[in-house]
Amino acid sequence: MGKITIYKLSLVFLLILILPQIVFSGELTDIYKKLQASSVSSLDDKTITSGLKEALSLGTAKAVGLVSVENGYLRNEAIKILLPEKIQVMTEVMRAAGFDKEVDAFILSMNRAAEKAAPKAKPIFIAAIKDMSFQDARDILNGGNTAATEYFHGKTSTKLSAAFKPVISSSMNKAGVTKSYKTLKSKYLSILPDSTTESIDLDHYVTTKALDGLFHTLGQEEAKIRTNPKARTTEILKKVFSK
Repeated sequence: MGKITIYKLSLVFLLILILPQIVFSGELTDIYKKLQASSVSSLDDKTITSGLKEALSLGTAKAVGLVSVENGYLRNEAIKILLPEKIQVMTEVMRAAGFDKEVDAFILSMNRAAEKAAPKAKPIFIAAIKDMSFQDARDILNGGNTAATEYFHGKTSTKLSAAFKPVISSSMNKAGVTKSYKTLKSKYLSILPDSTTESIDLDHYVTTKALDGLFHTLGQEEAKIRTNPKARTTEILKKVFSK
């Protein structure tokens, strides 16, 4: 029997002896996790923080840019602002009665208001990025594909809501959102005079939906940088996210 064959048999025998111990003891999983994290742990805090802040600056700018253009909300089915559930019955009756144009105008005006408010998010995101600590950066880097988005959600939601709401309120007044709603409600009651409709805070509703759409878009942009090497357009992004 040749030396190579004896070597192969010895190797197989050795694997038979040690593989069950590795697998069943969980060591294989631990080894894999350590190897996966080694590229991150070997980076210093400054590099990690710089890389992550650059990624977040790019991601937030892209997300804000996507939703703030005309039809940024309206033509994106994932974030399009639809009619409030409280008035679904009313709008279905109105469409059945031939008032599609009025219903569509109402939907359009809500989405236009969100698109006009979206640029207000940029300075708030920038401030949150500047305030990020080394530990925040490491936690986000080692988190899931939307860990940064979740961080922003927790840190900026209140400020974003306060910044969005006045713009949305003003925009909806100019676009005639409230007027459109009152027109629909009046016509609905003329068709079904015994019906009732619930009151709706349209400013709050559209603001909430606008933020939901913004964070959804931000989450998508973050996931691209984490999972798609082509989205890492600078050397530091390649270095930090090449784990």
